Amino acid sequence: MTRIPAVQATRHDGALPQLELSGPKLAMAFERLANGLEECGGIERHVEALKAKSLLFSRTFLDAEAHELDLHSFKSLCALISTVRRRVTPYVEPQRFGALRTAITGLLDGRRDTTTTDSRMAAFRGAFPEDREHRWVHDLAAEILHNIDPERYPMMLRWVWDTQTNTGVIREIWHAENGVDVDQIEIRVPSNYATYLMLREELSQFLADNGVFRDVIWYVDLLTAQIYADYVGEQGGVYLRADFSRPEDPLMHLRRLLGLDGIGANGQTRLKSTDGSAFVVEEPAARIQQQD
Repeated sequence: MTRIPAVQATRHDGALPQLELSGPKLAMAFERLANGLEECGGIERHVEALKAKSLLFSRTFLDAEAHELDLHSFKSLCALISTVRRRVTPYVEPQRFGALRTAITGLLDGRRDTTTTDSRMAAFRGAFPEDREHRWVHDLAAEILHNIDPERYPMMLRWVWDTQTNTGVIREIWHAENGVDVDQIEIRVPSNYATYLMLREELSQFLADNGVFRDVIWYVDLLTAQIYADYVGEQGGVYLRADFSRPEDPLMHLRRLLGLDGIGANGQTRLKSTDGSAFVVEEPAARIQQQD
């Protein structure tokens, strides 16, 4: 079958890495995704939720200049990023938000040129302390770029691939030769734009081979999250222990990875203030909760 590129408008200078992915592992993840979606309202419900999330990001960052970003709107977005909302609290206080907003402005400056993606993300991370407590900064940048411009930017989150820990979706679907235990090898693939782009192209082709031709970007996101959700489930919720506990349905971990669990009834979110109270949002963010 002719390769169907995931994104026509994506530009990248330089060679893309070769990913040795396992067809059988992808097939099993896709089957679990299809079964889970069937039990939990169907694919359209979840695709629409992802579209609503993307629309909210686009309206927040692109309808006005990034330097005009208001704190309340930003908190609404943080509620939709599971790996950020538990650690971002100190930066969503009025006295510290200005510096974060400035860093976001730099991240989005020149966003149409994907050849600068890695340098802009590095500069964004460099605006914060480089320690374990601030690893969420990478995910914040990745979520902003992906959701405001999903055609140009694939998901580049740490749970998709993280060279620091050599963990993520890529490891879970890596093909190891001659029966080698994939957990015992080092996968020498960088966690950069080219790698994430190549992963999306490979997953897009897999989906095309399995009859998926519409909403491919969102199907890729769902399949990617399903792959890591399987890992989370197998580990008993060790990853992000506070967020991933007490499974209630087949797609619970998937929804949390994608941030679709961030807004509950009455607009109450999983984002907490420094005093421990939950942040509450109104429309249009609540649309995401309605789709979930």
